[in-house]
Amino acid sequence: MTGGKNVDYKAIVKQAFLDSNIHFTEAELESIDYADFGLDQIETEGLNLIVYVNNDTYCAKEMVLLPGQTCPEHRHPRRGADGEIAGKRETFRCRKGKVYLYVEGEPNVAQIESKLPHGHEAYYTVMHEIELGPGEQYTIEPDTLHWFQAGEAGAVISEFSTPSDDPSDIFTNPNIKRVTE
Repeated sequence: MTGGKNVDYKAIVKQAFLDSNIHFTEAELESIDYADFGLDQIETEGLNLIVYVNNDTYCAKEMVLLPGQTCPEHRHPRRGADGEIAGKRETFRCRKGKVYLYVEGEPNVAQIESKLPHGHEAYYTVMHEIELGPGEQYTIEPDTLHWFQAGEAGAVISEFSTPSDDPSDIFTNPNIKRVTE
């Protein structure tokens, strides 16, 4: 992917944001969240994002996935003391590259395009594949298991959603911790 331990991962991600043709402030570029989910293998299972806004009514962010990088399988359940708050409903819009999104439902291809992260194959259980290219989008309903992976050139994805609450996300892999730097 990025070629080894001597490669500056953060510089590569920042350059991918800059190459996206989306304009960012210096403060936004300095606020990139390099999420490794506590797995310490960010180049394989990770996500890089800039959050523009996340308040009580909506959330907007940009995400960069490097070639073959995977955001692990998870869902956004109801939350609150009595489950009175609906889980996150999110729309992914591919801006650059290709992203393969997997959601609940019957598998719809004989062989998925993505390569499951080695050693973690058991934690990827939904295989209904949706391929998104630039300008294409898909909405994921609350409490829907999903995961996604960039194609061979990487991907830039915009996310528009109801409020995001990372601590409430439930991941299929029990070893995942939503950790930010």
